[in-house]
Amino acid sequence: MSETFDATAPSGPLTGLRILDISTVIAGPFASTLLADLGAEVLKVEMPETGDALRRLAPHKDGVPLWWKVTNRNKKGITLDLRKPDGKALLGRLVAQHDVLVENFRSGTLDGWGITRAWLQDINPRLTILRVTGFGQTGPYRSTPGFARVFEAMSGFTRMCGEDGGTPLHLGYPISDPIGGLFGAIGVLAELYRIKDNPAARGQEIDCAVAEAMMRTLEFLAIEYDQLGAVRVASGNRSQYAAPGNIYATADGKWASIAASTQSIFERFCKALELEDLISDARFIDNPARVKNNHAIDKIVSDAISRLTLDELRNRLQAHEVGFSPIYDAADIFADPHFIARQAIVSVADEELGDVRMQCVVPRFSETPVSVRRAGPSLGQHNDEIYGALGLNVQEIERLRKAGTI
Repeated sequence: MSETFDATAPSGPLTGLRILDISTVIAGPFASTLLADLGAEVLKVEMPETGDALRRLAPHKDGVPLWWKVTNRNKKGITLDLRKPDGKALLGRLVAQHDVLVENFRSGTLDGWGITRAWLQDINPRLTILRVTGFGQTGPYRSTPGFARVFEAMSGFTRMCGEDGGTPLHLGYPISDPIGGLFGAIGVLAELYRIKDNPAARGQEIDCAVAEAMMRTLEFLAIEYDQLGAVRVASGNRSQYAAPGNIYATADGKWASIAASTQSIFERFCKALELEDLISDARFIDNPARVKNNHAIDKIVSDAISRLTLDELRNRLQAHEVGFSPIYDAADIFADPHFIARQAIVSVADEELGDVRMQCVVPRFSETPVSVRRAGPSLGQHNDEIYGALGLNVQEIERLRKAGTI
């Protein structure tokens, strides 16, 4: 059974850190949520009435946005129109109480509203400002709008996906957004480490470009072109750097992902499939040779696996300590005994949907336990609490609400 966590005070290694998140959609909010998962207190700010655009992206249940519930979990939420004078004034009061500001507006947008770095750090000199954008704060594309598929396409990633000789392929999920958020969260932690022992240190701006984060993730893509002049393109499910490595069909119509990425694994893999002759075959003598002859070895391996059911394949590979995985969907994840034992999927209280299930916090800590304390807030859920704590009375809050400021 999954453990149910209630909305208790934050716990974890970042307990005491306060983050003001005025970003939208995925990359910026994902950065602050990673920090919230580790114990930071995060206040999510949205536009009144319309809210964050992520609320309008599928999937929904009875009009409630499910994606939002995960991307903005472990946060409290308020509404505030930063473009209005009263809204900017309230933002300033909030900035004074927080350690980090996360934003992902197009470069120069906040400056146009008078929310400049100078204005922010006149209020709070130690404020760390994370700016997450598609292309960064400088360069000819600095004001260019974008979304995940743009960054994935321009990073070289999409060109590596798809069938050999076929159309480049986008994934079914905007993976560059959480990758950008992950780099943003690392940047915040690095800056907080820099200033932790220097009370006079002024907070930095962190310029996190999602396109660059995606390029950085691809590791060898740039150095391979620089040193070898090679342009890496799609190869279907076949690994481009180790062989055999592919998705293989079993006799019972199921699929398994296998990669024999080292020599010792390859030799155990051959023994598991009763293909020992391949070990001494000159075409497959080492990994560079196997990659060169990957079509030939893939045909042999595919034929052998196609005569086995998934369970038969699993038993053979496990007996020879060869890693593999059946191709899971969400239902398989929920039913997997290892994930159940690890509580990789946890049950979380939500005011709109009741208990909902989502992924656990990653990573885990031995001395400062972390948890998913709440799902993403409903629009303006904590307005009265947060603005009341700023000293606004009921009448002032109602005036701001009627004016569309909150």
